[in-house]
Amino acid sequence: MSTATPPQVATPPLNAALPPEERPRERLLRHGPEVLTDAELLAVLLRTGTPGCNAIELGRRLLAEFGGLRGLLAASGDELRRVRGLGAVKVGQLQAVLELARRELAETLARGDAMTRPDDVRRYCATTLAHRQVECCMALYLDARHRLIVSELLSQGTLAQATVYPREIVRAALRHHAAAVILAHNHPSGNPEPSRADEHLTQHVRNALALVDVRLLDHIIVAGRQTLSLAERGLL
Repeated sequence: MSTATPPQVATPPLNAALPPEERPRERLLRHGPEVLTDAELLAVLLRTGTPGCNAIELGRRLLAEFGGLRGLLAASGDELRRVRGLGAVKVGQLQAVLELARRELAETLARGDAMTRPDDVRRYCATTLAHRQVECCMALYLDARHRLIVSELLSQGTLAQATVYPREIVRAALRHHAAAVILAHNHPSGNPEPSRADEHLTQHVRNALALVDVRLLDHIIVAGRQTLSLAERGLL
């Protein structure tokens, strides 16, 4: 007895409902990327949607799920893989864009004064730390003109705590010939408010760096889509 082969469900093209001249890829090529919405740019990147959901709708769904581009670009591979319709290829494409964005920010901070670009500093810290499920701490080592020399992950801890040793930060600052440091760590709980331990660590690192004539410029807390500056809070 023969068994009929079930019909194949075709994946919708970029946006089959739109005439060719209104499709995101064609509009991008004709008018440039600035005319496209965030969802349409994602559609161009993802290329195809899923059964019952074209690429533009998939882009809108991603933006809604992660609370906008910032949340999407900070999402981990595991978080992306949990989204229905995102296979390994699409997750890889999004992760590649995240890494390119992070590297572009690093280049920007390497060319100019980080203290005149606080939003770029926050975005760089967020793209590095926001998706991590355990508390991690990193340091940005800057030259005398506050340009980024290098950033390094200092520690990865449990969900509640990461161990950071001020002497290791001082040693790295001397090794990189840094004149200033920005400290950053994440709060996996999603609460950006600094704890007493955060405040004590900030003071210890600041005092340790001062002994070798290196300034601690800021300590940034990343909590999901939020960032908080201890310098702006007057806690430095």
